[in-house]
Amino acid sequence: MTTEREKLMERATKMMVLPAGPVEYRLEERGPRVVLMLHGGHMRAGLPLGEEVFAGAGCTVLAVSRPGYGRTPLATGAAPDQFAAVIGDLCRRLGIVSLSAAVGQSAGGPTAVTLAACRPDLVERLILESAVGLLPWPDRRTRAGAGIVFHPRAEPVTWALLHLLMRRAPGLGLRLLLAGLTRRPITELLTALSTAQRAALLELFGRMRSGAGFGNDIRTMTAPHHLAALAAHAARLRQPTLVIAARDDGAVPYAHAASLAGAILEARLITSTAPSHMIWLGDDYPAITAAITDFLTS
Repeated sequence: MTTEREKLMERATKMMVLPAGPVEYRLEERGPRVVLMLHGGHMRAGLPLGEEVFAGAGCTVLAVSRPGYGRTPLATGAAPDQFAAVIGDLCRRLGIVSLSAAVGQSAGGPTAVTLAACRPDLVERLILESAVGLLPWPDRRTRAGAGIVFHPRAEPVTWALLHLLMRRAPGLGLRLLLAGLTRRPITELLTALSTAQRAALLELFGRMRSGAGFGNDIRTMTAPHHLAALAAHAARLRQPTLVIAARDDGAVPYAHAASLAGAILEARLITSTAPSHMIWLGDDYPAITAAITDFLTS
């Protein structure tokens, strides 16, 4: 998930005002190859997750806050097609003419697919990690619950309570949040966590927020016209694509990965042994890291 040398911390972000609206981003320059990070739900540009493999490969990382998250408002481009155009404009203004890879994590997957399909001149490769695919997401029960606790008016209170739990009762906090991310018994998952993994998860969960973004994700990813557009984009893709997912993912079912791998012509599916949505916690993540590094240089 993270290295022991690098704690997961909020990192400095910048704002750029584009014709479509303001965008929050973080640019960590290392070398000529640039990797775009599109985060999942409850995340934002200032919270790095799974980036150490790209840093280790000497890649510059461009992370953006998707609409409704961080300081990027929904009005900048609530739909993946709209935000893909915004990302293209952002890259142009930053002087980025090529992305070695666009990385879509979880709910950031549809935007990564859309960007790669619409801008093949910009995106060389695609990496999808525990990504939402071509199926409606999430299920009806999750939609109903999330619509209440992560509604923009309720989520500040929800996260304030969860952040308090992470500080005062970390075991209970982890149990509550990890339960929705795994198909395995939660006690089994908690017992298997190393001290470093527990600390990284507590740090991550202690900084998450949903803003208006998570509700927008749910509305978008259950809309029939969005699913049809996403399927069309996936069928058009010709870039090499790496799809990584775990069968025990309790947040985004493995069927989503299968749908992406089946629809994208040049896709390779890697099945992680991770016990949850967090593929970075799997015992086989070192092997997955090696596969990603090889993929970037192939």
